[in-house]
Amino acid sequence: MAEQQAGELVVVTGMTGAGRSTAAKELEDLGFFVIDNLPPSLLPDVVRLVDDSRGRQQPIAVVVDVRSGSFFDEIGRALVHEGTGRKATLVFLDANDEVLVRRQEAARRPHPLQGSGRLLDGLERERVALADLRANSDLVIDTSNLNVHQLTDRIAEAFGTPDTTRLRVTVVSFGFKYGIPIDADFVADMRFLPNPHWVPELRPGNGRDNPEVSAYVYSRPGAQEFLAGYVPVLAGVAEGYLREGKRFMRVALGCTGGKHRSVAMAEEIARRLQDRGLVARALHRDLGRE
Repeated sequence: MAEQQAGELVVVTGMTGAGRSTAAKELEDLGFFVIDNLPPSLLPDVVRLVDDSRGRQQPIAVVVDVRSGSFFDEIGRALVHEGTGRKATLVFLDANDEVLVRRQEAARRPHPLQGSGRLLDGLERERVALADLRANSDLVIDTSNLNVHQLTDRIAEAFGTPDTTRLRVTVVSFGFKYGIPIDADFVADMRFLPNPHWVPELRPGNGRDNPEVSAYVYSRPGAQEFLAGYVPVLAGVAEGYLREGKRFMRVALGCTGGKHRSVAMAEEIARRLQDRGLVARALHRDLGRE
């Protein structure tokens, strides 16, 4: 059996306030296993642990900043000597002092190297400490004029794949009697449709596994009109989400118990979104709960 190709290793470093946390979050959304504030000397150990627990194909990203102090010298050794066995990319995030000061003051956090001095003093010390790393980085991103969405776009452009940069839509069915999903971006009420529960031969079935139940729901007055109107709205929002750097959208459809109407409609909406080229799946939170 051929050996699995090792996933990429991305080391993110740079100036305080330049966007390391934003870059790390985007890498996590892209499927990377992300570790923040890792001493570089532990890189080989972390890679071995991830290889053993998640497989060699799992991409890894580590964030290293000035808090790691003397460990910085070990980044070069770990990467140059290929001690991890992976393709490694060193990313350096930078910004001009004026922007960094403004961001730090907005966050109301002292610079880790300013001590009893000014914020600018801390930035100057940090630039000196990171000068060699910046010079030897594979990718330097100046975030001075980038907003959060533009930075995530740059990270996605550099490290995303067609699969990881596509929006993923989850269409969740639920029962109102069990509560509305608190993590839904959109909620729609399917209780405007007649309830198959009151049709004796349909009551035992559900909207996922029983074609008779699904056919009943789809044929009720208003069902097709709802689908024809709601799916294009969701598709349009999905395009906007992608433009804003969002990778996930969660749509909730509810009925009384989460067994018939919401289930059938969630299945159909997911299918129609797939037909439009979106990555969509149906998930039934309360099916089988009654």
